[in-house]
Amino acid sequence: MKNKLNARTMKRILIFILLIAPFFSFAQETNEQLWEKANAYYTTEEYQQAVSAYEQILATGEESAKVYFNLGNAYFKTGDINNAILNYERAKVLAPHDEDIAFNLQVANQYVVTQIEELPKPFFLRWKNSVINKYPADTWATISIASFVLFLLLLGAFFFSKTVAVKRLSFWVGIFAVLLSGFAVSHAAQQKARINNRNTAIVFCPRVTVKSSPSETGTDLFLIYEGLKLEITDQLDSWTEIKLADGNQGWLPDSCIVRI
Repeated sequence: MKNKLNARTMKRILIFILLIAPFFSFAQETNEQLWEKANAYYTTEEYQQAVSAYEQILATGEESAKVYFNLGNAYFKTGDINNAILNYERAKVLAPHDEDIAFNLQVANQYVVTQIEELPKPFFLRWKNSVINKYPADTWATISIASFVLFLLLLGAFFFSKTVAVKRLSFWVGIFAVLLSGFAVSHAAQQKARINNRNTAIVFCPRVTVKSSPSETGTDLFLIYEGLKLEITDQLDSWTEIKLADGNQGWLPDSCIVRI
């Protein structure tokens, strides 16, 4: 009786899987079809239709640098500079060293009225960020695992080898491998945190006055225009505290910014 029940249950599970499998397949095909359709629209200069198709891909939860990049290009062609910058920045978060993204973002930023002179960063901090951004989080994680496996192999060689030269070599290379593994884990974590936190935003109001406090009665500090990138440092009710690349800070209404 028990065997028959198990067989019957397994049969029902198999039927259920066969019934729902086409839906998953359809969803996957739909995204692929949308991608091809969006690219075709872009090629034939139907940029608004391309925007709609790329947005539909993102609405399914699929997120990638290439989708954001192409969407930014389509928005740029329609003259929507704010959304072009927003999507270039989102693509840059996922692919920080992509030269095409950096170039197109630079071109789009030329249309931003507010030009900010960024505060200079110390050399070691610039170097550190350059190293961290060299690879995505998944690549750093792979490097970390591979380095740790190498360390374990070298540890075995150190304990079981009877040759002094092999022991010495495995010892020093093993130290290097475990240090590399630690650094790679740290870099992967920082990359992941940067992707998850998203503490930067783009100004979408044509122009807005930055206040000294989260209130309409706050003192006017300075005026900024749409398309500008800024850092989010705090939030209170419907107000957001922001910081510009030149160090200036203040408060803006939430409705004037869109998170990257």
